[in-house]
Amino acid sequence: MQGKKLYRQEALDHYTSVREEGDILHIAPTWTQWMYWLLLGVMGTGVLYCVVGTVDEYASGPAVVQMDGKLDLTSHEAGLVSKVTVRHGQRVRAGQELVTLVSVDEAATLERLRHEFELQLVRYLREPSDGAARQALTSLRAEQELAEARLEARALRAPSDGIVMDVRVQPGQYLTAGVSVLSLVPDNASPLLVAFLPGQYRPYLRPGSPLRLEMEGFRYEYREVTVEQVGDQIIGPNEVRRALGPGLGDAFEFKGAFILVRARLPAQSFQSDGLPYDYFDGMPARVEARVRSESILMTLLPALKGLFRHER
Repeated sequence: MQGKKLYRQEALDHYTSVREEGDILHIAPTWTQWMYWLLLGVMGTGVLYCVVGTVDEYASGPAVVQMDGKLDLTSHEAGLVSKVTVRHGQRVRAGQELVTLVSVDEAATLERLRHEFELQLVRYLREPSDGAARQALTSLRAEQELAEARLEARALRAPSDGIVMDVRVQPGQYLTAGVSVLSLVPDNASPLLVAFLPGQYRPYLRPGSPLRLEMEGFRYEYREVTVEQVGDQIIGPNEVRRALGPGLGDAFEFKGAFILVRARLPAQSFQSDGLPYDYFDGMPARVEARVRSESILMTLLPALKGLFRHER
């Protein structure tokens, strides 16, 4: 290693010949200045959006279409269905017989009276002078007419003009008192929307506020309707099922407390993909109602709410 230099001769000559001081190393190109101002602009826009922008809170829940004025006719007494004189979709007049129920005991009594009346009639025809037979015949006729009137009173009649819907009985079926028999819808009945929203939002709901409607089976097709009526009482699942009626009460599952909201649909039908579809009684849907709006800044920093309330 002796006689060899540690540094190359070319490096030593260059070092001894350069007398200028070196410049600061530039590691940032020109575009970083633009990026700096761009980041400041984005941050400023974000802060402004948090101050000006709002976050909406919605109350959502199930809903169902019902026909205005619909009547659910029920059996007043227990009995056997002897005949059903109407069908689904048939127009009926007030007082028209719809379903006839027969009591087994009353039917047996009427059959017995008819048989006794025929026997007494034969006896009277054989001996027209028999006063006892004539008196018994008169008494049996009165009892028979009374029994027939009782059976006639068991006939379910239309309380008003309308269209028969949802016939739920058939001849030979035994019914207990209070069982739904059929539904009667008035002519040209308009469809209503009955919605069930969470009960805690009752203070925010009022007539005239908008509802966003989405029919089941027609996803992402929204329509806006106007609230017509808001219930004054928060109800539980049992009351909700009672409001829906015996036909729909078991079709939905409800948990918690709800407020009943009604809205009138603007037409008898709606459009989807350019095709018309009618509203039918019992069609399910979902609704949303905007209940309140809050600044994004307040949402991100809830402590500011107390500060602003204190200043007010």
